[in-house]
Amino acid sequence: MKTTFKVLVLIVAFTLSQSKLLAQKQEVLLIGTFHYNNPNFDVIKTDAFDILGEKSQKELEYIAEKIKKFNPDKIFTEWDFDKQEKLDSLYRLYVNGNYQNFINKKYKNTHEFTFYNENEIFQLAFRAAKKTKLSKVYGIDHFVDLPFDTVMNSINSSKQSDLMTEINGFIKQSAEEANLKRKSMSLTQLTLDLNTSEARNKNAGFYLRALNKAGSKESFAGAYSVSEWYRRNLYMYSLVQKITDSTDKKIVILLGAGHISMIKEFISLEDKFKIVELEDVIK
Repeated sequence: MKTTFKVLVLIVAFTLSQSKLLAQKQEVLLIGTFHYNNPNFDVIKTDAFDILGEKSQKELEYIAEKIKKFNPDKIFTEWDFDKQEKLDSLYRLYVNGNYQNFINKKYKNTHEFTFYNENEIFQLAFRAAKKTKLSKVYGIDHFVDLPFDTVMNSINSSKQSDLMTEINGFIKQSAEEANLKRKSMSLTQLTLDLNTSEARNKNAGFYLRALNKAGSKESFAGAYSVSEWYRRNLYMYSLVQKITDSTDKKIVILLGAGHISMIKEFISLEDKFKIVELEDVIK
């Protein structure tokens, strides 16, 4: 009887200690977005979305307020990590109310203007950071060249016609679905839709399901392309790990939805952060 009681006490103590450890985990709010400025650099081409319209701007204010309520200590974005000084300079202009005048003078009538005027870094991350009174926004992107053309050439030379049909079909279907949603959904609805498990698994799964098989048995063009995609995201997450301090209670990672699908997997494997989804903070 005494032995049973001791075992029960140990189980309760272990459970309490694990609960306490879980409660102490740093929280990370994951926000996957589409690129508001719509550069169409990705393989899947999509129609433009009116991010500057009154409705979208109100929604951005609403989402930014919810991020403020989450009260993050740091916000990470899809900006080149080795250009942090420029990001800091732009953020200072934004906080002081001089950002729009600056980009109007420097980038108006250039191909860069749409990026600085509409991208989610400036429309959402800067907005939320200013509301939260953060001193800076962190860039964690590490660009790598994904040789998609090489992959497609390898598929052709290897006569993988079924695989080519699968990839082209996926690209076509994904573009059609995205464009339909952009016509029928609000910004908030679009963002929540991008952050579902179904959307993330579809995005991340495509690399392994299709691209990884590209090439003959002697060619690993497909696997190399997939490994480069993983490398980019691993580097980004490495920067999150390095920049996040032990004193930070909450952080936000705001990136393109494809990156977030990978980042979430890394976080789950590391088991350091407690994941918070956007739907948890805006409902």
